Amino acid sequence: MSITKVAGPRRGLLARRLIQLYAGLTLYGVSMGLMVRAGLGLEPWSVLNQGISRHTGLSIGTVTIVSGALILLLWIPLRQRPGLGTVSNVVLLGLVMDLTIALMPELHALGARIPLLAFAVLLNGAATGLYISARFGPGPRDGLMTGLHLRTGRPVRLVRTCIEVTVLAVGFLLGGSIGAGTVVYALAIGPLAQLFLRLFAIKGLPEQPSRVVARHVTSPERAILPE
Repeated sequence: MSITKVAGPRRGLLARRLIQLYAGLTLYGVSMGLMVRAGLGLEPWSVLNQGISRHTGLSIGTVTIVSGALILLLWIPLRQRPGLGTVSNVVLLGLVMDLTIALMPELHALGARIPLLAFAVLLNGAATGLYISARFGPGPRDGLMTGLHLRTGRPVRLVRTCIEVTVLAVGFLLGGSIGAGTVVYALAIGPLAQLFLRLFAIKGLPEQPSRVVARHVTSPERAILPE
């Protein structure tokens, strides 16, 4: 087989991965902004970022970018390596989140806020499946979780739970929004993300053995999702 014939499919595969990465990250940022506009509670990290935003005067998107960059510094002692998806995650999510909040008017009627929340959570699950399936590296918060797992030997579920409970508690104390949306997100995001991971899986990518050794965890993608 000629080099040209091999290079064509590889370029096509890379193009699809890049499209999925940036489409996923963009939609993820949109979903985060929509959850803010729904006003029924946020996912744990957004609760923290919103709380910090209220005390600093910075937009929640700006805080999301800054906190993501600071979390990346924690990767150094954990010996985690960022990828294109990691860096793109830090920059893009906050920008898109702020833009979505700016363009989306504030809603007051509960009859409009509940469907908006449901759509935002569904969109978040789809976005998760898109960008993780692209395999360009985990987001900064997911890398923190897997890094702590590898360094401490504690199960992934335990590490994730401890991180998110801590983040949620601190965010709540700072004035972040906790509500029905927080609970809905926690219950729905795992099944939704697993569904969309299968739907958006890219055929032709080599299998990657997991660096995460934990019971019932068979891949990095599975490790970062709540079960």
